[in-house]
Order: sequence, then structure tokens, then C-alpha cells
Amino acid sequence: MSVVAQIAAVVAVLVHLVVWVWEAFLIHRVHQSVFGQPASDVPAIRLWAFGVGFYNLFLACGLIAGLIAVHSGHELVGRTLVIYVSWFMLLGSVVLAVADQLAMSRPRNQAWGGVAAEGVPPLVVLLFL
Repeated sequence: MSVVAQIAAVVAVLVHLVVWVWEAFLIHRVHQSVFGQPASDVPAIRLWAFGVGFYNLFLACGLIAGLIAVHSGHELVGRTLVIYVSWFMLLGSVVLAVADQLAMSRPRNQAWGGVAAEGVPPLVVLLFL
């Protein structure tokens, strides 16, 4: 696995770990600045945010496991896991982009930072594998 792909995978891990903390534990503090949600919506989205936060943790763990497998001599297993999780993340960013264009949570074109953060690192992983 190329160095560029590995660095992009680590970036994707870091992004998903940060989002895990924001969504699962700090939604009451970052609801407006990060997610564009008013304070009045926090009680309604708290359970959703907690679950989605852990989904981000599990994705990060998948990439970590893949990278560990690659470096432990299990190249096929590691690459397979990294490819699967990278596609999962990339497609998740596509879903976020579509939801943004449908204005499902806030006015259109407000989620492009999240789309890029979620989608660009795994795209780089897939391109450089």
C-alpha cells in the first residue's frame, strides 16, 4: 500500500474520530458552529447524533484495523478492509451531498465542508491503492 494511501487513511481516521466526539459527546456545544443546528433542535437530534457519532468511530476503527493488518504482514486482509471502509466513507459523503442538495437539514450548500472532509481522504486512499 502506498505511503500516500496510508497517510490519507490516517487523515480519514482522524476526521471520523473528531466527528465521533462532536456528535456523540459535544453536540450540545457544537450544534450551531459545526452542524448548523439551532439549540432548540438539540433535544430532538441528540439520540440520532449519538448513534451517528459511534458509526463514525466504527468506521475509523475499520481503517485502523486495516492499516494494522497491512503492517502485520496480512496485506490482502488489510487492503480489503481499507478498500471496503474507504468506499463506505466515500459513499457516505455522496449521501451527505445529496441530503444537502435536498435541503434535508438546513438550506442548500451548507454541508460542503463535511462532504469534503468525509469524502476526499477515502477518495485519495482509493486512487493511490
